[in-house]
Amino acid sequence: MRRYVIGDVHGCSKALRTIVERISPTDDDQIIFLGDLIDRGPDSKGVIDLILEISRSTRVISLRGNHELMLMGVLFGGCDPSIWLNSGGAATLASYGGSLERIPESHRDFFRSLRTHHETDCELFIHAGYEADVAVDRIDDAHRYWIHIIEVPPPHCSGKRVFVGHTPQASGRVLDHGHLVCLDTYCFGGGWLTAMDLDNDELIQVNLHGHLKRELGAIIIRWLAKRFPIIRKHTNGRFSRNTSSHSIGVSTSTLEISPDSGPAA
Repeated sequence: MRRYVIGDVHGCSKALRTIVERISPTDDDQIIFLGDLIDRGPDSKGVIDLILEISRSTRVISLRGNHELMLMGVLFGGCDPSIWLNSGGAATLASYGGSLERIPESHRDFFRSLRTHHETDCELFIHAGYEADVAVDRIDDAHRYWIHIIEVPPPHCSGKRVFVGHTPQASGRVLDHGHLVCLDTYCFGGGWLTAMDLDNDELIQVNLHGHLKRELGAIIIRWLAKRFPIIRKHTNGRFSRNTSSHSIGVSTSTLEISPDSGPAA
């Protein structure tokens, strides 16, 4: 059995589909979502459709994030929608055709089914954070859904490793302090959607457009070669890439191209 945990998706359905295809989960595998599946990104409806689809063939555990909490308050509690709409909910509403009435019953049932947290013998999964000296089922909603990580808390009293989302890592890198791991790597804002293999901590990272992180340098080079024929002329179409540096090297040439001059990824 393989187990993966996935950070805040925020409506990035192309990124999620690439990750699912990369994992290729079986009925013996498990995927845990840390919440904030919706809002901000372009296709929240598509995200929920995909999660429901894979739930039929693999084990899925989905947590409630603060964005699902806001939507549920509007859908089921009669709350004023203005706060939700101004917090990224407008993008979700658009993905459903502009009306809450068009959210299908299967999606409503899914939102009702979301968990507050998930716990194993050695791990805790919760959307935003925790109180170090409070049992997970007694953590208040402020820590569970809303408070960002400003200072890294001490280990949880259970001694378990805690996985959270919610606090966006603008660098696109996972925040890993051993006892606390934050997997919100800011996909909708230009970062990555991250999946972590819980058995070995290996990462799969994909951008908003569905491109794997290790493939991005090649994509930029191909785009530049089409846009600027001189690059292909100088290199005879042979490229090398170094996605960890600030420049992209072009083999058999001294030419260097800054990624800033290319397309937004």
